Amino acid sequence: MTGQTERLRELIAHARVVLWDFDGPICRLFAGHSASGVAAGLVEWLEGRGLHDLLTVDEQETEDPHGVLRAVDRRHPTSDLVAELEERLTQEELRAARSAMPTAFADPLIHTWKAVGSRLAIATNNSPRVVRGYLESRGLLACFDPHIYGRSQDLRLLKPHPHSLNRALTAMGAAPSTALFIGDTPTDCIAAREAGVPFLGYARNERKGKLLKEAGATDVVGSLEPLLAAVRSKGRHSCKPSE
Repeated sequence: MTGQTERLRELIAHARVVLWDFDGPICRLFAGHSASGVAAGLVEWLEGRGLHDLLTVDEQETEDPHGVLRAVDRRHPTSDLVAELEERLTQEELRAARSAMPTAFADPLIHTWKAVGSRLAIATNNSPRVVRGYLESRGLLACFDPHIYGRSQDLRLLKPHPHSLNRALTAMGAAPSTALFIGDTPTDCIAAREAGVPFLGYARNERKGKLLKEAGATDVVGSLEPLLAAVRSKGRHSCKPSE
C-alpha cells in the first residue's frame, strides 16, 4: 500500500461528515462559459453605469468574478449596488452550469460515500441556487440536501472566512475533527484551517497543486480516482461479517 493510499484511508476513517467545495472538486463550473468573460462582463456593466472608478486597474483586469464582487462590496458594503451585482453573477453562474464539466470520478465518489454512511454537505462561494440546479441535473441532490451552504448577501462571509463550513457543521451536529473538507483553492485551505477541519486538496493541474501547497495544504490529490478506491475499500471492509 502506498503512502498516499494509507493517508487517504486515514482521512476517510475519521470523516463522518464530508464537506465539499463545488466549483472544482464536483465540476468545472466555467468550463464552457469562461470565468474571465464573466468578470469582464461585470466590469463592463459597472462602467456602463459610470462606476468605473470603483475598481483599481488590477481589479478591472481580474479574471475572477468574485474578485469584482468583493471589490465593490469593500467600497459599498451591503448596498443595493452589491445586491444587483451579486444577482448578475448568479445569473451568469446559472448560465455556466448548463455547460459545466463534471469532475472525473466525482459523481460515483459522492454516491459511494453516501452509500457507506457518511453525511455530505456543500460549502461554496457560488450561489446555492446554482449548486442545487447542477446537483439535481446529475441526480446528486439527494446526497446533499438540505446541506448546501453558499454565497449570501453578506460577502464578508465568503471563504476564506470559515462561515459556510461552520454553518454546515452546526446544522449537522458535527465536531470539526469528525469532518473532512475537499477543496481546490488556497481560500478553501484557509477556511478549513480556520474551522479546524481536516483538508484534502484537489488539484487538476500542477499550478493549482503548487498554490494549495503554498497555502499550507499537506494532503493534495491530482485525481479523485484514488479517493474513490479508498472509499469503496472502506465500504467492503465495513460489510465483512464479524468472525
